[in-house]
Amino acid sequence: MSALRLSTITKSFGDNAILKGISLEAEAGEFIALVGPSGCGKSTLLRIVAGLEHPTSGSVMAAGRELTALAPADRNVAMVFQSYALYPHLTAGQNIAVPLAMRELTRAQRLPIIGNLLPGQKQIRTAIQAQVAEMARSLKIEHLLDRKPGQMSGGQRQRVALARAMVRRPSLFLMDEPLSNLDANLRVHARGEIVDLHRRAGVPTLYVTHDQAEALSMADRVAVMISGNLLQLAPPQVIYDDPAHIEVARFLGQPRINTLDTLVAHGQTVALGNIRLQVGGSVRERDEVIIAIRPEHLSVLPRSQNGLAAHVERMEFLGSEVIVYTRLDGLNQPVVAKLTPVEAAGLSAQMPVSLVAEPERIMIFAKDGIRLTAKPVSVDALEAAHG
Repeated sequence: MSALRLSTITKSFGDNAILKGISLEAEAGEFIALVGPSGCGKSTLLRIVAGLEHPTSGSVMAAGRELTALAPADRNVAMVFQSYALYPHLTAGQNIAVPLAMRELTRAQRLPIIGNLLPGQKQIRTAIQAQVAEMARSLKIEHLLDRKPGQMSGGQRQRVALARAMVRRPSLFLMDEPLSNLDANLRVHARGEIVDLHRRAGVPTLYVTHDQAEALSMADRVAVMISGNLLQLAPPQVIYDDPAHIEVARFLGQPRINTLDTLVAHGQTVALGNIRLQVGGSVRERDEVIIAIRPEHLSVLPRSQNGLAAHVERMEFLGSEVIVYTRLDGLNQPVVAKLTPVEAAGLSAQMPVSLVAEPERIMIFAKDGIRLTAKPVSVDALEAAHG
């Protein structure tokens, strides 16, 4: 049985459909990153799992329990927000203790003065403080326990928010862009910390981010959402190398994947320079398809008869790589290549070049965005097949 199961979740606000039947399953200890452009519904989906929003239809199950109609407090779900949502008037230690106090103490025992007089309250408070101290040691934030959020850096507040989420031993972690407020260097360091904490907890994690680098580097599987639809859920390398939809291919990858519109030719083939590919599926001659090739799978060579004729427009040196912006001759179509500095040596603006693709890396998509099978084929093989 899956540790988390979302079944055909829909959410509409009036006539505006935000989620259009989202279904996914996560195993115990699995880290799933939800990625997509702003407004695609990923944060709304997270809030539905947390109980902060109710779905228009569909169901949420975790650890064998139906959660759809339960209040947030009854779900045993921990959520880390983009803003960290720490209480500004409480110290870090008090913030971490809040979920334990809410679970272990009665309402009367939580009262400031009267609660201290009730039997058993002090023992429970002592046990809570011991758990807070243990969690603080685990995250190396013991020195922050007496500080209030206003006295801490963004990275320190982030660790406190994570400690507050972890200390309750939840059955599910939800994280809504928890690193977006950190600077670039601290964000890279924090990725590793979150993955380590997730593995230590051993419970499923849904992690919402707009940063594809976070998703690809942290997750066991990546879910790409576009316009309220879940287009693909797969391991990072699969979703990058083998996208099932053109929008998945366009969203993942920096620089963005190159796309060229073309028509299917005789023999159910398409051509890219001197490369010819046979397309599978139900496409017919003269159907429109999209050729896609990632920048790192292109070579930029001195002008020759092979490849696509183009001119270099400009180049960006980024240390370990060089981004070469070109434009195809005659078509006025921009094409971007990602090269090593050695490969880019000798190239300059306005230079005529030929763009050569790796045949096995070329992808073909139907006009509706669905991936089509494609395999390189020689002209001789085509002629033999068609007499």
